[in-house]
Amino acid sequence: MWNLLGFVFALSLLLLCVVGRAMGLDGLQVTGCSRWGAPGNRSLFQDGDVIIGGLFSLHYIPSAVEQDFTKLPHYKPCTGLDLQSLKYMYAMAFAVEEINCNSSLLPGLKLGYRILDSCGRYPWALQSALSLVGGDAHSCSTTASPLHSATYEQPLETAGGQVVPLLIGAASSTTAMMLSRILRPLSVPLISFLASCPCLSDRSKFPNFFRTIPSDVYQAQAMAQLAIRLQWTWVGAVHANNDYGQLAIQVFQEEIQGKGVCLEFIEPVHRQTIVRDAKRAALTIQAATARVILVFTWYTDIKKVFLELAKRNVTDRQFLASEAWSTSDDLLQDHTVSKVASGVLGVAIRSSAIPGFENYLRHLHPTYHPDDEFLREFWEKEFGCSLVDKFSHSPSSPSASLPLCSGMESLEGVQHPFVDTSQLRVAYNVYLAVYAAAHALHSLLSCPNRDSPPGSNISACSSPEHIKPMELMQHLNKVNVITPHGEMFYFQGADFPPKYDLVNWQKSPEGTLKLVLIGRVDGFDLHLNESAIQWSTGSNQVPVSVCSERCPPGTRVANRKGEPVCCFDCFPCADGEISNTTGSLHCERCPVAFWSNADRTACIPRQLDFLSFNETLGITLTTAAVSGAIVTTAVLVVFLYYRQTPLVRANNSELSFLLLLSLKLCFLCSLVFIGRPSVWSCRFQQAAFGISFGLCVSCLLVKTIVVLAVFRSARPGAEGLMKWFGPGQQRGSICFFTCIQVIICAIWLSLSPPMPQRDLGFRGSKVTVECAMESVVGFSLVLGYIGLLACTCLLLAFLARKLPDNFNEAKLITFSMLIFCAVWVAFVPAYVSSPGKYVVAVEIFAILASSYGLLLCIFAPKCFIILLRPEKNTKKHLMAR
Repeated sequence: MWNLLGFVFALSLLLLCVVGRAMGLDGLQVTGCSRWGAPGNRSLFQDGDVIIGGLFSLHYIPSAVEQDFTKLPHYKPCTGLDLQSLKYMYAMAFAVEEINCNSSLLPGLKLGYRILDSCGRYPWALQSALSLVGGDAHSCSTTASPLHSATYEQPLETAGGQVVPLLIGAASSTTAMMLSRILRPLSVPLISFLASCPCLSDRSKFPNFFRTIPSDVYQAQAMAQLAIRLQWTWVGAVHANNDYGQLAIQVFQEEIQGKGVCLEFIEPVHRQTIVRDAKRAALTIQAATARVILVFTWYTDIKKVFLELAKRNVTDRQFLASEAWSTSDDLLQDHTVSKVASGVLGVAIRSSAIPGFENYLRHLHPTYHPDDEFLREFWEKEFGCSLVDKFSHSPSSPSASLPLCSGMESLEGVQHPFVDTSQLRVAYNVYLAVYAAAHALHSLLSCPNRDSPPGSNISACSSPEHIKPMELMQHLNKVNVITPHGEMFYFQGADFPPKYDLVNWQKSPEGTLKLVLIGRVDGFDLHLNESAIQWSTGSNQVPVSVCSERCPPGTRVANRKGEPVCCFDCFPCADGEISNTTGSLHCERCPVAFWSNADRTACIPRQLDFLSFNETLGITLTTAAVSGAIVTTAVLVVFLYYRQTPLVRANNSELSFLLLLSLKLCFLCSLVFIGRPSVWSCRFQQAAFGISFGLCVSCLLVKTIVVLAVFRSARPGAEGLMKWFGPGQQRGSICFFTCIQVIICAIWLSLSPPMPQRDLGFRGSKVTVECAMESVVGFSLVLGYIGLLACTCLLLAFLARKLPDNFNEAKLITFSMLIFCAVWVAFVPAYVSSPGKYVVAVEIFAILASSYGLLLCIFAPKCFIILLRPEKNTKKHLMAR
């Protein structure tokens, strides 16, 4: 309600001003009655040819107001003199005195000022501003409203009836927005030294607004850069519930978007309900997992939060401070606050020196400034004494307990925050604002064409008595000067070029905190000396504030459903994938010839894999092959030793010896498949395999044919059948059948032989080196021919299995060929489906299994009779029916 009333009152007063000026009624007295209560009659005034206005929040403790909506709100005067704002006010007064002593700036013209207190209340700020720009208001004779029981005060007056063409002030962005809108129809320029809201940069809405402090866009961006650089990905935020805090948080969120930084909570605090809001914010900070807290508030608000945190012994949080409180002496000197706020890292307005300002402050004394009510209040508060009123010569202090001041009190030689000018920040902004106004006035009041003829079209020069705010605003837009400290000063629209200090709160031996410069921000460049920072933990290590620890190399980030991107899990990379950076979002697949190491952090060349003699499988197969060759040799020795026995002679000893020799070759050819493949080993192994088994099965086939021929020749009329199967014909048949296999192998190996090749298709840590079959047809012909011989032999042996004989070798050949065919039929699918080196192992197994099957089925029964049943190794036994 009071906002609406204030706006209505302000518009009414403004209309009176506009109408009065439009009608040329310079002597029009604007009468207005405040229904909000008076901010006080106190002001700081200095007469001059041109008066500029000043508006400062000199008091910071507003009176409580009950909004019961049954009567118009009424505010009592504020209390709690703000020493910093008092210093800002005297910075303006000092700058005016310095300009008046400068013969090159506004020569022959005395600059004056009138400074009022707004107490941080919007209605009083409006009332004071309109009093400054509207002219005199001597009395208010309006009848009291029945709904309003407050007494009426004397309205504020401006000196000499002279209005101010320019206003310096508005410490808050919200107040600056209101004043800029109200003063816009009059085109009165407003230069703020502390209103940093980005919204005020909009020249279409605030064409009469200027400021000597950077926009909060740059401050919020700098704080976001700090969080990103220090890897604080999980941050809490406390902000003032006004334009300053809300827009700063908005810019901060925009800046951290996509940078891996998240806000765990956002707690607004309001000046009017700060006690309740501070408790809520302290409880939230205590319960939060974020260890870094971002704060965009005024120092009086965050002080309440710090006191609440101190009650709860929450001392392990790292605070990131905005410029509104990062340099507050009130906080730095508070011992209770120092327990909570040690290590604060903050963005601060750039510090600059004002030569002579400290001496000016130290020489302030109520005796020399009897009209300065603000100095009187400060004096009585700091020295604990009461000054004598200048008119009644009685004590002016409302407290009768205070003794009278002796007059010997002085600020010279004392250590006090008020006279400390080692780090002038906002005060320097006020100083710059006064100089900007002075240069604009100088440009406006200068008359380079004073000697022009009367009839020329050049406009007349402005005079101090007839300054038009519109013209002054145009000259402000063009201000481009060098400050007394050698810095370029100009306005970028409404803004001031962004420059900040980075400060750190460090403990002093006295137990309080001291401000240490640890970096700076120039535009978008951030310079930070991390080694000089004292953190809240007391360690020199940067505090960690994360929702989830960053994923180490070898893992990837997996976001949790429904949670901020800063809260995630870490999943190991899959086989063949790596991540070599911390916090990787994705795993990268290794190139084909490489594989991930055990930690999934690097791609290493894939190891060559082949069936070697050193591994268990290779040793097993080698042992089986060598054992088979040894057993075959032993059988051969037995047969040679007993070659004259009936059993050996009856079974065609020559073919048996040749069969044993071929079996030995079959066992030994499997050894060629073991070891690293080479060009010649790939060719030789298939040739050895094909020819050895071709010879072996040819011997069995001829043996079977001989058995059938022998029994067929015993029939009447078939006596001449054996002449076609004599020893010569047997050897020739074996040679013929074997030569066909030799020819097939020769053609295959000459046209498209197997070649050593790395099999990269299998995704594993090893790459198989194998003999790749360039021609599947050649390999199929070799196997097919062996299969043809084996099937023929099986068929003939099956037909001869029931021939009458005590020892029918056809039965043994039948069983051996059944095993042989079964092994090689099973070999084909196993060979096709086996990966890597196991392809070779399957082929070796098939060779050994079929060789052992032939050896055992054919020769084991014979050796058993020869060695263990010699009584059966007789002609009589063999000829028995």
